[in-house]
Amino acid sequence: MNINWTHKLQHLLQTLAFCLAVATLQYAFAPHRPYAPPVVYSLLIGTIIWAVVDLGRHLLPSARETGWPQGFGGVLLVVGGIGAGYVLGNRLGDWICSTFGLFGPRGMVHDGSEIRSGILITLMAGIVGSYWFYSRNKSAYLLRRMRETQRHADEARLKLLETQLEPHMLFNTLANLRALIAVDPARAQQMLDHMIAYLRSTLDASRATTHPLRSEFDRLRDYLELMKIRMGPRLSYELELPPELAELRVPTLLLQPLVENSIQHGLEPKVQGGRIAVRARREGDRLQVEVEDSGVGEAGGASDGQGFGMAQVRERLQTLYAERAGLDFRMDAGGAHARISLPIA
Repeated sequence: MNINWTHKLQHLLQTLAFCLAVATLQYAFAPHRPYAPPVVYSLLIGTIIWAVVDLGRHLLPSARETGWPQGFGGVLLVVGGIGAGYVLGNRLGDWICSTFGLFGPRGMVHDGSEIRSGILITLMAGIVGSYWFYSRNKSAYLLRRMRETQRHADEARLKLLETQLEPHMLFNTLANLRALIAVDPARAQQMLDHMIAYLRSTLDASRATTHPLRSEFDRLRDYLELMKIRMGPRLSYELELPPELAELRVPTLLLQPLVENSIQHGLEPKVQGGRIAVRARREGDRLQVEVEDSGVGEAGGASDGQGFGMAQVRERLQTLYAERAGLDFRMDAGGAHARISLPIA
């Protein structure tokens, strides 16, 4: 039997607060009588009902949805708890109030109307309190299920985005390889060797949703080496990753679409080519990763950052981090600038 005693203590404190409210309500209707006896009786009756119902339910087969016994078992437990609370609570209350003189000069008086009133109050309070805890347990279960379902849906969505993104980049690379075979077979062979290494690292990364930032930069280096074989001296690059950020976990395939966007829409249309710089830095509790190129920029009608790869990156960030992460993209006469901002756990 696995019992969360912190939750039990919270339930007990809530029960005691409810009992004090009931005692105060009783006193409000009979202010000429002492306040102490209703408090003593209410606390004793409520505590006994809580102990029988909230602790006793773990001894019976319970429903996953509520944590309460199913069928008549739950009803009998509540009825038994209310009965035990009324009988034992009243006897203990009589003894305490008599021993400490809490009844005042009037003494202990239990006439028919008080007994009927006590039974009715105990019955109503016991039913209301039990139903309140029952409803809270059920609501908590449904909330957990909803969060679990949402998590599974997010994971499935991320996998779908990754399966869409990987073939997109693979086809682009194969197209580049095909073009190079016709004009320079030797360089095509070299490119094929790099491509095998790149695909091997991609396969390893595809087995997880996140990986160290170091691995992401390693894959970028493989990809840029592929592109450098095809573009020759028209492409140069710089990768800047501080050692203290190397093991931070980031989503796989996070940066390559940004680099690919820079090459296809920024550097390839430019006759003399250009340079790509990828830099990571920490700002407070956030990781900032920037991808900049010296391509045609806005002057050459380059992509405005709304292409397939960029859209996938935005959607994956939204799925993983909601509003806590973002992708900013801008172009000017000097090229394109993209920045991803992520929270550091």
